[in-house]
Amino acid sequence: MITRRNPRTARIGIFAVAHGTYWSQFPGLEEKIMGYHHDAVKMVEQMEVTVVDYGMIDTSEKAYKVSDVMKGDRLDLVICNMVTYATSSVFAPIIRDVAVPMILLAAQPLEEMDYSHACTFMQLENDCICSVPEFVGVANRLGKKIRDVVIGTLYNDEIVLSELKEWCEIAKVLHDLKGARLGLMGHVMEAMYDMHADPTAVSAAFGCHVPLLEIEDAVTCFEAVTDKEIQEKKAIIKAEFLMPDPKSDPVTVKLTDEDLQVAAKTAAALDRLVEKFHLSGLAYYYEGRENTIQRLVSSSFIVGNSILNAEGIPMCGEYDLKTLVAMLIMDRLDIGGSFAEFHPFGFKENYILVGHDGPHHMRVAEGKPVLRSLLKYHGKPGHGASVEFKLKEGPITMLGITQKADGKFKFVIGEGLSQEGAIPPTGNTNTRGVFLPDTRTFIKRWVMEGPTHHYALGIGHRADTIQKIADILGIDSVIVR
Repeated sequence: MITRRNPRTARIGIFAVAHGTYWSQFPGLEEKIMGYHHDAVKMVEQMEVTVVDYGMIDTSEKAYKVSDVMKGDRLDLVICNMVTYATSSVFAPIIRDVAVPMILLAAQPLEEMDYSHACTFMQLENDCICSVPEFVGVANRLGKKIRDVVIGTLYNDEIVLSELKEWCEIAKVLHDLKGARLGLMGHVMEAMYDMHADPTAVSAAFGCHVPLLEIEDAVTCFEAVTDKEIQEKKAIIKAEFLMPDPKSDPVTVKLTDEDLQVAAKTAAALDRLVEKFHLSGLAYYYEGRENTIQRLVSSSFIVGNSILNAEGIPMCGEYDLKTLVAMLIMDRLDIGGSFAEFHPFGFKENYILVGHDGPHHMRVAEGKPVLRSLLKYHGKPGHGASVEFKLKEGPITMLGITQKADGKFKFVIGEGLSQEGAIPPTGNTNTRGVFLPDTRTFIKRWVMEGPTHHYALGIGHRADTIQKIADILGIDSVIVR
């Protein structure tokens, strides 16, 4: 019943390059090569992105004209299709002036030429790699960077498809970072120094805006919720969550009707809040006085936040704006992005519990998430419904965003495995994380990179992809190994 609110997408520009002198020398070559270019365009369109095709650029004059058009087209990525040899003059104006990541695609039509029938025409059809060194060298001389060169064949090449897909996924992240509205409500939990972040610095680094919200904004939405909205949310909650009897933790009880009612009403209120302020995500923390509506609302976000995470609106506790950005990046890569930290080791079996109290990304849960009523939220005010689940078993990736002494951001990235095994039935999410060369050594190396104690947790091994995003954003990064 839970679907993404907005499809993941990006705007990809693509253009072919060639040496215009060839057309008069080899009649029919241009038409043949443009057929290959159109096939390349179709291949990129299959990546669920919007493709803007600028056609053939075979003179420097065309390059300058296309460069001006590209700058107004709000592109997230540009692909230069190396369909045959071209002088770098058809490319230099674009790489110099268009402030968008660019990759080169060198995908020749044939796996290998038939040398018994080979000719210059055939060689030029397949001469996709010839000018790649020239283009990369000229980009370096201009102080620009080619982000990647995708090399292979145009048809049925899984490596080419995989690398293009990765870059389209990166473009989807960049697309949604630009202009994202990452709301901030409340204050940092007293007194976690690592959580503090300057909204202006976040805007500068990631291209997003940070609206500053009041708890009263949420309360106003809560008070406006209708019975119909509550019943609709209850139906979703009952369909998507399990509500078992408690186990060993005396802090937990079976989800109560009262807690379900409040959780459903707050979930509906959060929908109103997201719509009212056009939020792409929210980081929050608020305490307030006991027995006030402000306390009731702020302490009942968890279930609604978990649903919003699954809908592509990351919601992050403890006012952690930096981890909210990490969660958005992971969500747009379609690998989840749960709010997580480290919990006790299992030294005998070489694992550590990774998870957190509060909301998580339901799309990457192993089975249905569990809802329990907590008599108290440990270390925080309030009580009520809380989410407990395990991450899907298999490869996992962690992204922590921290800051250095000079205030600049840094990505701390790691990969491991989510392993089968029992987790504590505390109403909080936990997963058994296993890391190389062994978990103790990995955790030591991780903490020595100076991370915050939170990070975004997702499925799959995507450290290299995330590091490419950091490189594009001009942010330092390290992959802990």
